[in-house]
Amino acid sequence: MFFQQIYDKTLAQASYLIGCQKTGESIVIDAKRDVDTYLDIAKQNGLRITQITETHIHADFLSGSRELAALTGATLYLSDEGGLDWQYEFNHVGLKDGDVITVGNLTLTVMHTPGHTPESISFLLVDKPASSAPVMLFTGDFVFVGDIGRPDLLEKAAGLVGTQDAGARQMYQSIQRFEALPDFLQVWPGHGAGSACGKALGAVPSTTVGYEKIRNWAFQHENDPKGFVNYLLADQPEPPKYFAMMKKLNKVDRQLITQVPVQKKLTAEEVKEALDRGIKLIDTRNKVAFADGFVTGSINIQGNNAFATWMGWFITYQEPFMLVADESKIDDLTRKLMRIGLDNVYGFVTDVASLGIDLQKADVIGIDTFKTYLDRDDAQVVDLRGASEYKSGHVEGAENIFVGSLPQHLDKISKDKPVVIYCQGGDRATIGYSLLVRNGFSNVKNYSASMNEWMNKGNPVVTEELEATV
Repeated sequence: MFFQQIYDKTLAQASYLIGCQKTGESIVIDAKRDVDTYLDIAKQNGLRITQITETHIHADFLSGSRELAALTGATLYLSDEGGLDWQYEFNHVGLKDGDVITVGNLTLTVMHTPGHTPESISFLLVDKPASSAPVMLFTGDFVFVGDIGRPDLLEKAAGLVGTQDAGARQMYQSIQRFEALPDFLQVWPGHGAGSACGKALGAVPSTTVGYEKIRNWAFQHENDPKGFVNYLLADQPEPPKYFAMMKKLNKVDRQLITQVPVQKKLTAEEVKEALDRGIKLIDTRNKVAFADGFVTGSINIQGNNAFATWMGWFITYQEPFMLVADESKIDDLTRKLMRIGLDNVYGFVTDVASLGIDLQKADVIGIDTFKTYLDRDDAQVVDLRGASEYKSGHVEGAENIFVGSLPQHLDKISKDKPVVIYCQGGDRATIGYSLLVRNGFSNVKNYSASMNEWMNKGNPVVTEELEATV
């Protein structure tokens, strides 16, 4: 048997290529959209991609299953569980609980494991030449290392009222089924630490059924379904804004892009003309370089592993946008954007200093200056982290406005007082700073070292009780 996990650090998303080396057949589970990765792996290992499948209709990334099927002619197998509202709206072979996909000498048996979503399925893999017993379980967003999939995304991100409570109850039933599986069974989930699909995902890439029974919180509520539901729904991270669009695009018949686009390098005149037309300029440089000189109105979303997630918060799927980035990084950034379906790149520029535009410097302050703004009626201090982070410890007197929802809450920011912003390590603060400047706030201070420095130097924090919301 051939097996390889393909892990996208930018979205903490795992996909899998599994093959029968005797017959040369292989299957891909939960493909990302830049599918050349799978084609290269298959070619290097003498395999043909003959089958493609998914664990559910994804919310956090745009699946590449259809692109891969278009390029390979492979059969596309997708869940037909969950009822009429949860059916894929394009041609595929439907899967129900107990169905079997055969890949040479390998078989994958479908388990319907609803909870995260109604149509969610997992796959039990048997390597028949080795054993008749299953050896691997591919769980998607059902069971993670140390956590389970959140059932509230459909309600919070897609607006489907009432689905989170029903999903939590379904999840409770699904984990009873998981618990009955052999302890030795390897578990390969769809996400790792950093994903917004859970609240406590582990960084280890795989686990076993037996280990999860011991350490995963979900299996400590065997006789307490109410406590299970309460804990599962409590203090989940804010779902990125783009999740609702992913749910739609992964379900409907959409336009396919079967190769990574090549972006246009813009002239200074083209950039200035585009800015005059209101096209957003996304500056992907690191926060220090941005602070030293940026185009007023540009948004600093650093081109790191969180780039796609933050782009999904602030860029719509209808609007074009430009990038500031080194030319050597454009392919990587394009792939990150592809993975959440943000294809409307107008072009890029490598050097803002060459645009002939007066650049602005960010007002970045240190901890001593930051302290001078505390306990003052004539200043506003804003914590840009998520609600659970804020509750677990914040600077006394700071208001909490999550940076992802900042554009919708500008009315809570003072234009009369100095506004001092911070986050955990400074990345979200530079996003917030650029958004505020873009929206006309002229007296903003960025305490960039933020809570990491504040706590490392032994300064006090205020905590609030983390409460379940059901």
